[in-house]
Amino acid sequence: MLRREPTRDPRTGEEVLEPLLFELGSPGRQGGYVPDGPGEPPERDLPAGARRRSPLALPELSEVEVIRHFTHLAAMNHHLDRDFYPLGSCTMKHNPRVNEEVAALPGFAALHPWQPEAFVQGALALLHDLERILRAISGMEAFTLQPPAGAAGEFTGIAAILAYHHARGEDRRRKVVVPDSAHGTNPATVARLGAVPVEIKTGGRGLLDPAMIEEVLDDETAALMLTVPSTLGLFETQIREIAAIAHRRGVQLYMDGANLNALLGLVRPADLGFDAMHMNLHKTFSTPHGGGGPGAGPVGVRAHLALHLPGPRVVREGDRFRWEPAGDASVGRMHGWFGNFGMLVRAYAYIRRHGAAGLREVSETAILNANYLQALLKEHFELPHARPCQHEFVLSGRGLREHGVKTLDVAKRLLDYGFYAPTIYFPLIVPEALMIEPTETESKETLDRFAEALVAVAREARENPDLVRGAPYNTPVARVDEGRAARELDLAWEGENGAA
Repeated sequence: MLRREPTRDPRTGEEVLEPLLFELGSPGRQGGYVPDGPGEPPERDLPAGARRRSPLALPELSEVEVIRHFTHLAAMNHHLDRDFYPLGSCTMKHNPRVNEEVAALPGFAALHPWQPEAFVQGALALLHDLERILRAISGMEAFTLQPPAGAAGEFTGIAAILAYHHARGEDRRRKVVVPDSAHGTNPATVARLGAVPVEIKTGGRGLLDPAMIEEVLDDETAALMLTVPSTLGLFETQIREIAAIAHRRGVQLYMDGANLNALLGLVRPADLGFDAMHMNLHKTFSTPHGGGGPGAGPVGVRAHLALHLPGPRVVREGDRFRWEPAGDASVGRMHGWFGNFGMLVRAYAYIRRHGAAGLREVSETAILNANYLQALLKEHFELPHARPCQHEFVLSGRGLREHGVKTLDVAKRLLDYGFYAPTIYFPLIVPEALMIEPTETESKETLDRFAEALVAVAREARENPDLVRGAPYNTPVARVDEGRAARELDLAWEGENGAA
């Protein structure tokens, strides 16, 4: 249910609920002004069947009322500018404002994809240089910047691997091995491409067992799809041995690069034996993330896969740049244009601002922050794999079940302390999982405050479980019935007399 913000009547002292937007309207008010005369929009004759039978029931408000309403909503929402957002796997870190300023420059923001190459040489130069930089970071030999998100990136990469096997006359290779700790997009990508996902179990130490991998790979396997570090926040210490096993069997090694922000300047995926990978620029290189996008998921490959990448790609001829169309072996376009250009500009600004040494410091600080926070919390929650982590770690709230408290309750109660909750119930192989990623942009003081809050919630769960089960109490939206919400969808507002 919606908790509308109460105010007090200055005369009576009684609480009064703030009205919702649709209750603020008053007939005749307007916030936009259309000039009369020649500047008036031309009228169009619409077929009778296309005309509304009754006026559209929208609130009529002044501009200042609308601005105040949405400013009020923004203050009710939790976001990174407000406080810590430890959403594991999603990498919700601060987005430097200089990235936004660069992307908003008219020479970038006002471009159209159909402008002639001669008029957009600066933009093409940026894309060409960004690909060069991503090659240096990853060790890959070719990149496409076209995929607009990480899921589109992995789709592109696996499609390129399947095309590679097809070109070699090995169409029998239609299996892709995916760990049980993988992001859900991994098996979905494989199935969507008409291939067959094959699950492999994570070992007892939270790592993959090379012997198990050797057992599952065969001459029908196209790829082994791994996330490094894994979603448990652990580095696969035997990754080179695993790569050697895959390559002996003719299997390509694909890296889900969602956690690349733990490797910058420390190790290149190609040096570990990977043949292809995608990068989530909106995670690793700090472009806006959340609310469904926008994102950017460039794909890098070794030389033998380059012909299968989408096109066009930017090439340089002397001091000029142009689009090079894809060849017949390409998997085809993965985006209507050339990628989410604004996101690529932001990532480029972030990389150039940090430089090689700065990017290494980004990963080192992310790893340090995660291990510091893990050390503060491991005595209060179960730690499934008690060893140093990378940029994130996974706790379990299983021990709170005996008090009738679930991880969901812990997450809801954290909202009362002013923090967004960690990712919960993922990865699926950890019962009552809490997946925490502090990122490199948070200070020690912030991490200390968060740890104190989570420890306090764990104590409340043992001493006063009803308090935790009823949370949150201090948020605009109270605990919802999620089961009923899924069964009885109600997505439209209805005003008086049922007008929508």
